[in-house]
Amino acid sequence: MADTLTQNGTTTAHGQTIQFPRLNEPAPDFEAPTTHGVRRLSDYKGRWLVLFSHPADFTPVCTTEFLGFSKHYEEFQAMNCDLLGLSIDSNYSHLAWVRNIKEKFGIDVPFPIIADLSMNVASKYGMVQPGASDTAAVRAVFVIDDKGILRAMIYYPLTNGRAIPEVLRLVKALQTTDRYGVATPEGWHPGDKVIVPPPGTAEEAEARMNEGYECVDWYFCKKELPL
Repeated sequence: MADTLTQNGTTTAHGQTIQFPRLNEPAPDFEAPTTHGVRRLSDYKGRWLVLFSHPADFTPVCTTEFLGFSKHYEEFQAMNCDLLGLSIDSNYSHLAWVRNIKEKFGIDVPFPIIADLSMNVASKYGMVQPGASDTAAVRAVFVIDDKGILRAMIYYPLTNGRAIPEVLRLVKALQTTDRYGVATPEGWHPGDKVIVPPPGTAEEAEARMNEGYECVDWYFCKKELPL
């Protein structure tokens, strides 16, 4: 059976239906047990949230990612952004793994981890994909803004770990877009020039080159942001 994508954000793969959230729409709601008690999406209202899944506890690639997220935790917090992990493991497994990371690597994991044995949250976010595994969540990252809107999604295969600085950079870029009404170019970091939205009318296009921006052409202009 061929894979098919429907208009309601679901896909049929190998006879199984997978639901995928959609950008710029409300993130799927959830209530789930975690290593820090029950967490709901509404708990994060007014704050940004990076919700990320990993295939399994006590696995080497996932361990490196949790070390990375933990080391950058304060940087996320400084951006009004929380972290929330998830895998299809029990809370007991999560707690044992967190304790093991502290014992073996000397790193405290400061954020909650959802225990999703029912696959309820994983299913809502399209984290379980039969082409990769029927029993484990792929490495997915969801950036949810302070209004509960899903702003970005990144999916990785089971075999390859994420670069946490890229997740940080993405959150910073999204917040900059919201604050200044601009876009950010490839590889943008705070302090770099940003992209001015292209003009929408012939009159605006004619005027663009004389508006004081750094322009290559009428549709491609950059500017510096205030420090």
